[in-house]
Formats: sequence, C-alpha cells, structure tokens
Amino acid sequence: MSNATVETLAPEFTIATDGEVADYFALMKPRVMFLVVFTALVGLVAAPGDMHPVLAIAALICIAVGAGASGALNMWYDADIDAAMARTAGRPIPRGRISPDEALVFGVVLGVGSVICLGLMINWVAAALLAFTIAFYVVVYTMWLKRSTPQNIVIGGAAGAMPPMIGWAAATGGVSLESFVLFLVIFMWTPPHFWALALLRSGDYARAGVPTLPVTHGPDETRRQILIYSVILAPLGMVPAIIGLGGTLYMVVAALLGSLFVVLALECYREREGEKANRAAKQLFAYSVLYLFLLFAVLLVELGFNVDGIVLPSIRTL
Repeated sequence: MSNATVETLAPEFTIATDGEVADYFALMKPRVMFLVVFTALVGLVAAPGDMHPVLAIAALICIAVGAGASGALNMWYDADIDAAMARTAGRPIPRGRISPDEALVFGVVLGVGSVICLGLMINWVAAALLAFTIAFYVVVYTMWLKRSTPQNIVIGGAAGAMPPMIGWAAATGGVSLESFVLFLVIFMWTPPHFWALALLRSGDYARAGVPTLPVTHGPDETRRQILIYSVILAPLGMVPAIIGLGGTLYMVVAALLGSLFVVLALECYREREGEKANRAAKQLFAYSVLYLFLLFAVLLVELGFNVDGIVLPSIRTL
C-alpha cells in the first residue's frame, strides 16, 4: 500500500486536538520503556564495582527517556502505517490527539536531552551507546529496514538489545564480554517473539505494506524461522551462568525456561491451520514476554540485588 493510499485513511493527521499528558506518555511506548529499563538495570547491577544509588537512578531515568524518545520518533515516522493497522490505529497520532510535528519535536527534545544528561551526569561512553541506540532504532530500523526487508526485526532488534550494555557502561565506563552476552540473549529472543505476533497480525502488516516475514515468505517459513531461533536461544540463555554472571539457580531456571520455549515453538511449527495455529502463536508470543522477564529477574536476584549487589552496598555508605 502506498503512503498516499494510507494517508487517505487518516486525513486528520494534520490537526491535533486536546493532546494531554497521557497522550504524550503513550507516544513514548511505556511497555517498551519498562522492558528497556529493566534490562538496563540488570546490566548495571551485573557490572563490577559500586555505583552511587542516586547516579544509578539518574542513569536509568536517562535510559528510559531515551527509549521514550525512540518510541515517539518511531510513531512520528510510522504514522501512516499505524493508521492502517488495527493494532496501532488507536495511537495518539492516528487518532489526531497529537500532530506529527509535535511528536517529532517531542522525540528530538527527549532524545537529545537524555543523551546529554547521561553524558554529563554519568559518562560519555554510556551516552554514546544511548545515542547510537536511538539513531539505530529511528534511522536504520524505522526509516529503512522496516519498510524494505523481511529481516527488519532481525537487524533492527539490535536496538532493543542494547540496554544491558548501556547499563553496564553507565556503571563501569565501558563494555565487556558479559554485557555483550546479555545483548545477544535479547537479540536472539527478538525475532521469535516478534514473528509469533506477526503470524497473528499478518493481514494488518500486508495492508500497511510492511514486509514482515509472514507477508513476504508465508506463515510456514515464518514458523520454521521461529523454531530455528528458539533452538539457538535456549542454550544461549544459559551462557550467563557459564561465564560467571549467574549461578546454579540461574542455570537451572534458564534451562527450564529455554526448554519450554522450544516446546512452544515446536507446537507453533506443527500447528499450521485454523484456531489451533492461532492459539499456538498466541501462547508462544505471551510466553516469550514471560521468558525474558523471568530470565533477567532470576539473574538480578542471583546477583544479590538485595544482599551483595552493586547498588545497595553504595546505599550503606551514605
């Protein structure tokens, strides 16, 4: 579908009415922000050394604001696509609550401000990584890959996998093998997570002209790719324990969670028609969110967040 065709579906884009705080908050994709902050927190806590709790909170706020900026700029550029999809038609710009120009200015101010504040308050390595993440998500993924290749989420997923590295850099001033492993876990998790949703919303993506894998290669190939990535992800999720970030508890939980991920991916691969196929995709999508949360939550617990972690020891020195 051409941009001109999509624009006819939502001519109200040029006029915004009564934009409220809740609309601007929705523009920042709060659910994505939560995942970004949570995984950045794990990277920050996992990093060696102590970090003053005030600085740690400041770093996480900057990372959250940077993620919000990415979301706002994504919605600004993708307003035509959002209007054509049932899942996103209720967002602030398609509804006429916020104009594209307002979203653009809002996103740019948040993005520039978050990077500068992170650099001045924490360090410029973390700030540079945050700036790279915002630019990669907006320019490389949103403006280029999303509309041009079915591998958009594979390559573009690098932006969503960066927060643990940013958190680690905020605490240490650099990156490491450990932070890269956390990056890889999220990077490999993203395609099966997204493609499970894309199977359910392939009609939406086709109408909007977005070349997701189910649209360009069909649902059967999508299911095959989901299974391949899931089989790779399962052992990769245990690597943090192998390199010393996690311990026995993490290893056991990661093995169990990864095994169930593969089982659900296999079920999604086998069920190819009707309601059973949709149910399998829904189950995999829902579980994928739980998988990543539990994996990082257990790692956070085992790093001793409440006992011997990175942030709380600094609190005891106040």
